[in-house]
Amino acid sequence: MRKLLVLLLIFLSSFSNLLSQNAVADSLLTALEKSKNEIEKTQILNAISDFYKSSDPKKMKEYAQKALQLSQKIRFKSEEGNAFLNLGISTIITGEYSKALDYFSKAKLIFENELSIGSKEDFKNKSGLARTFGSMGVVFSEQSNYAKALQFHLKAVAIYEELQDEEKVARVFNNIGVVYRAQNEDFKALEYFIKAQKLQEKTGDKTVGITCTNIGNLHLKQKNFQKAEEYYTKAKYFFEKYPNPRGLGELYNNLGLYFKEINNPNKVLESWDLALNSLDVIGDKFGKSDTYLFLGQWFYEKKNYKEALKYAQQSANLSKELNVIEGAALAEKLLSSIYEKLNDTEKALVHFKLFKAAQDSLMNHENIRRSVQAEMNYEFEKKEALQKKELEKRELVLSEKSKRQTLISLFIALLTLLIIGIAFLFYNRFQLKKTLTLQKELAEYEQKALHLQMNPHFVFNCLGSISSFIVQNGTDSAIKYLSKFSKLMRLTLEYSKESLIPIDKEMESLQNYLELEQLRFNNVFDFKITKSSDIEDDMAIPPLLLQPFVENAIIHGLIPKKENGTISIDFSLDKENLICTILDDGIGFEKSKEIKENLVAIHKSMALDITKKRLEMMEASTAQKAKVEIKEMKDNEGEIQGTKVVLNLPIQYIK
Repeated sequence: MRKLLVLLLIFLSSFSNLLSQNAVADSLLTALEKSKNEIEKTQILNAISDFYKSSDPKKMKEYAQKALQLSQKIRFKSEEGNAFLNLGISTIITGEYSKALDYFSKAKLIFENELSIGSKEDFKNKSGLARTFGSMGVVFSEQSNYAKALQFHLKAVAIYEELQDEEKVARVFNNIGVVYRAQNEDFKALEYFIKAQKLQEKTGDKTVGITCTNIGNLHLKQKNFQKAEEYYTKAKYFFEKYPNPRGLGELYNNLGLYFKEINNPNKVLESWDLALNSLDVIGDKFGKSDTYLFLGQWFYEKKNYKEALKYAQQSANLSKELNVIEGAALAEKLLSSIYEKLNDTEKALVHFKLFKAAQDSLMNHENIRRSVQAEMNYEFEKKEALQKKELEKRELVLSEKSKRQTLISLFIALLTLLIIGIAFLFYNRFQLKKTLTLQKELAEYEQKALHLQMNPHFVFNCLGSISSFIVQNGTDSAIKYLSKFSKLMRLTLEYSKESLIPIDKEMESLQNYLELEQLRFNNVFDFKITKSSDIEDDMAIPPLLLQPFVENAIIHGLIPKKENGTISIDFSLDKENLICTILDDGIGFEKSKEIKENLVAIHKSMALDITKKRLEMMEASTAQKAKVEIKEMKDNEGEIQGTKVVLNLPIQYIK
């Protein structure tokens, strides 16, 4: 029973080093002194109470009572529930289970009432109710009422899973595992311990080492030595990662039993020696009494009665000092057996009588505990029934109010639906008209876009450049230029028939066009076209969508620039969008306006107008947003560094 209590309290508490504890306590007490808001004071008092649960149950109770008084004064129900919860946990630690259950019942009623009326703090109330259920499960587990313990633990799990609090779910799984293990249902216990371990590793819970030790113990009990060693090794790793002397001491105690089972005597004594060293760090006499008893039994079995007597006596002394009747009984029985082997019948009889006295005391204690448990369960069931009736009355009143409100809401809803229906009808007709209009204009705008992209000025300039190359005996250049020009014209005519083309084809068209412009303008600029590796082969784009922007970048951005320039084109993905970026380091569109204001303004408005219509068609067909952004790039001093055009398009595929 003592080990069960220790394990359960471990999962009610959290571990931290002494320095950090002092720092947190000082911080909370300072905040309490400075606070002038009674709501905030109540919350801080409960936080201080909760903080002391792992170190000082008296202080935990003291601050919980202060929080209770203040929360009742200002009618702060959520914190009143937390105060009752903290009072209950403090009395669990001191072993006052009847009082604990009474406090938890009050906390449960408050949290359930707050949830029934739809409080603004539903998350906190649900979390408080889950903690209450888990704590009630601990009380019933300690009283060996395992059916009730499981009932409340599973209620706690359901709420924590709803709140997605995996750390708390793992701790309740541990407590469920402890309950099943106490009933010798090892496989069910193992199932919940493993669930807890996986969640603890995922959330980085520092108590994962204790869970691994529990799993190893179950495998050892089943004689599955390979699995036992595997989990003991994991536990040791986690105790080194998250230092816990008590947990490490318990691990070494169990490792000693493991090595005893596999007949490795050197490792047996080494493990128990390490257990004593670890437990000495925190002065854990409970753990040491177990280790001494294990050592006494080991030397007794090895017929080394002198050593067995020494350790059995140490175990008996510690058990009496700590008033652990079960441990004292086992130690006295071992001492009686040792003296019998040493032929000292007088002392053997003395210790046998002490063993029987401890055993009788244990039985009396168990009988008293069962009597108290029966009385406690009766009172609890009685209070539960009364609370249920009160809740049913409140729900009946609320139900009547709800019916009236429902009728009013129904009439409002019907009227609202009628208005929405009429509005939807008009909206649907408007959308249908808009769609038909856009479809009608599509062919016109696509043709205009082609004419804009391959305008007569460009064609005439290309032919003039070819003629110039021939006159200047640049036959090779003329042939090269003419070849690229014809290829570009062929691609343009070919793509103009399609509504979508693969992105690779668009890149090919842009590559050809830019190479042609390089020849035309004597390589006064460089270019780069890139594509993200995430773009799939069948992803598509409307044909010749980017060419007007590339042409603007060359003619109005790079050509007026005195030195060589660069233009880069990039295709990438951002979630469900295709991002096309055209970046040049030219003179910028503001300065270009100053140079050729009328011509540029007309050209720009045409390009943007046509592109806007094409993007509207894209939105209509895909039901997703499509937009273009143009902005000048400036350095820290505000100097123009070029122009950036970004087209944000929905992802489309070649059908």
